[in-house]
Amino acid sequence: MITIKPFRGVRYAPEKITDLSGVISQPHDKIPPDLQEKYYNLHPYNIVRVIRGKEHPDDSPTHNVYTRAADIYKSWLREGILVREEKPALYVTHQTFTLPDGSVKTRRGLIAALEVSQYEEGVVLPHEQVIPKSVTDRLNLLRTTAANFGSIFLLYSGGDVNQLLQPIIAKQPPVEFHDLHEHEVLQQFWAVTGPQVITAVVEAMAACPSLIIADGHHRYQTSLHYRDEMRARYPNTPVNAAFNYIQVTLVSMDDPGLVILPTHRLIQASMNRADVLERAGEYFEITILPDRAALEAALESARRDSRPAFGLYDGAFALLTLRSSQVMEHLLPQYTPAWRLLDVTVAHELFIERVLGINKQAVASKEQVDFIRDVNIGYEAVAQGRANYLLALNPTRIEQVQACTAAGERMPQKSTDFYPKMLNGVVTLPVGVEERL
Repeated sequence: MITIKPFRGVRYAPEKITDLSGVISQPHDKIPPDLQEKYYNLHPYNIVRVIRGKEHPDDSPTHNVYTRAADIYKSWLREGILVREEKPALYVTHQTFTLPDGSVKTRRGLIAALEVSQYEEGVVLPHEQVIPKSVTDRLNLLRTTAANFGSIFLLYSGGDVNQLLQPIIAKQPPVEFHDLHEHEVLQQFWAVTGPQVITAVVEAMAACPSLIIADGHHRYQTSLHYRDEMRARYPNTPVNAAFNYIQVTLVSMDDPGLVILPTHRLIQASMNRADVLERAGEYFEITILPDRAALEAALESARRDSRPAFGLYDGAFALLTLRSSQVMEHLLPQYTPAWRLLDVTVAHELFIERVLGINKQAVASKEQVDFIRDVNIGYEAVAQGRANYLLALNPTRIEQVQACTAAGERMPQKSTDFYPKMLNGVVTLPVGVEERL
C-alpha cells in the first residue's frame, strides 16, 4: 500500500528570503561545474552550497564537502534563514512552461513524505538503471545532514488528487519564483495544512496501485540504504520514524503537463565514418540527409510511426532506422518487445556497443559517452571537434515507461528526461533519528 504523510517542512524564512529564485537549484545531478558557480554567485544562501558544495584540495575524512554541507545547514537553521513549519503540511507545486510548438503546459504535483519500500514489494517501481557511484555520493550527504533537500519525482495512476487540492489552493496566493537554469518555468508553491483535505488526499493515494519513479532513482536507492542503516543502529524506533520516509513529488500520469524530453548521446570514438556506416548497415536502414532540418523532419516521422530510429551527425547527417524487430529479438530474447524496441535500447545495444564497440562499463562511467538534453550543444561539440558523433534521439513515450515498469524491466540509463525538473531548496524533510511523522 502507498503510505504518504504530511510533514513539518523546513523552508526559507519569507521575511529573510523574499524571493526563492535566488536560493533554489536544480537537482544535484543536473548541476555541472559552470552552473554550480552561477548558483554560488547568485545568493550566499543558495541551497547548492548544501546539495552540491565545492570540494577543497585539503579535504579529509573528517572535513569534506559532506561535513561542510551539514555545518552550513545547521548554521542556516540557527540564524533563522531556514525555519520549521508549525503544523504538518502537504505541499502543492505547479510548474508552467511553454513548449517549442508554442503550447503552454502546467504540471501539477503533490509534495509529501512517502514510506520507502523495497522494489520487490511492488509499491515503488523503477524504470532506469542506477550508477553506484552516484548512490554513494548521495548517501554520504544524507548521513551527515539527515535531510531531504528536494523531492524525487513519482508518477501515479488510478486517481487525481488535484481535484481534492484545487479548492484549497484557490483560496490562498501561491509563492512564485523561477530557477536560474530553467528560468522560463513559472514555479508556484502552496502549503496545505487543513486536516480534512490532508486525510482525503492520503486516503486517495493509498488506493492507487503503485508508483513509478520518473526522476530520482539514485536518491530513492540512497533512502533505502539510509533506512536500513538507521534501523540497524536504532532497532527500537517506532514505524513513524522519519528515516523510514523520503520526500517525493507525486504527479498523475494523466496530467496534461507531463512532458518527456529526449536525452541525446555525444560519443568519442576513433572509427571513421565509412566503417561506421558499413557496420551499421547490418542492423539499420541508413538514410543520408542533406541538412539538420531534414534530419529533424525524419526523426519526427519515425516518432509518429513508432519506428525505432535515431539521428547520426558527424559533420554529415543520417537517419538510422532499425531494419527488423527480429534483430533485437534474436540478440536479446530475454527481454520483452517493449524494452527491446526502445530507441535508446536500439541505439545502445546495436550502435554504441556492436557498431562502435563501446561496452556497458565504459558507457556507465561516461568514458566515451556523454548525455545531453540540449541537442544544439551536441551539434556544436561535433562541429568543433570535441566529439566524434552525436546521436539525436526522439523522446521516450510515457506508455513505453509504463510497459517497461509493468514488465519489471529497467531502461538504459538516461532513457527519460522529464521536464521541468523538481527543484531543491523549496522545502526540506528532516529525517534524523529523533524525527517522527
